[in-house]
Amino acid sequence: MDAALNQFYQHLGVERGLAPLTLAAYARDLQDFWGFIEGRGRSDWGAVALGDLQDYFAAQEARGLSARSRARRLSALRQFFRFLQREEQVGSNPVELLDSPRLPQRLPQVMGEAEVEALLSAPDPGTPGGLRDLALLEVLYATGLRVSELVGLTFKQLDLRRGVVRPLGKGGKERVVPMVAAAVEKLQLYLDQARPRLLQGRESPYVFINHRGGKLSRQGFWKLLKQYALKAGVKTLSPHTLRHSFATHLLSRGANLRVLQMLLGHADLATTQIYTHLDAERLKQVHQKAHPRP
Repeated sequence: MDAALNQFYQHLGVERGLAPLTLAAYARDLQDFWGFIEGRGRSDWGAVALGDLQDYFAAQEARGLSARSRARRLSALRQFFRFLQREEQVGSNPVELLDSPRLPQRLPQVMGEAEVEALLSAPDPGTPGGLRDLALLEVLYATGLRVSELVGLTFKQLDLRRGVVRPLGKGGKERVVPMVAAAVEKLQLYLDQARPRLLQGRESPYVFINHRGGKLSRQGFWKLLKQYALKAGVKTLSPHTLRHSFATHLLSRGANLRVLQMLLGHADLATTQIYTHLDAERLKQVHQKAHPRP
């Protein structure tokens, strides 16, 4: 049984290229299940039955393990048993007969359009850092990029003449995202007037740089964002709040869900559909506030 697990970990690391932390999470979940079935006298994976799995997850729930954690363990087991089937180490896959636990839906935080305007107006355009931050925020709200995509943006991914960026998303997939005129204008101003002063003769392939001329980090951006949120009086904010706001505002103004999926770089439309729930909730709040009947 241990040999099969090691083969699976090698498959995940070498063939699928999963990160060490992700591999460690798989290992923890599978080792926990292995300990459970060993206690039941199972000596090979082919002896694992549906009843074993049902009892295992019932025990996890009784221990207080959250639905999200149980869903993650189920996903690890599902992938492991599919691997065992492909390798012809088991004849059937009992994990496929289990339903995933119902997860509570967590809607992303979204700013109102007035809050976005206040945030975008917070940086001081009279300094090189302020011009950079104006461009940062404008581009982020104009494109809905992930923060990692934004700070990792290079000149090869930027086409100011056409007004588009071509970020590399998850899995190294490139997509084309247009920018609005205000973002192009602020970006051009930063590149012309502020970036050379920040570089001080140095060179960098990255569009957005810090005060030492190096690449701006995600942590550096988050620190800046918190400062401007405080200045603008915006309370609800996370590193992805502007991305969520971009998506929700486009959807509320008639954007097609498929187009939104392409702009955000979601592999699965189901991921994008969270914004339809968010917009419906916002409409409900507006309706309740505006309707003459209590």
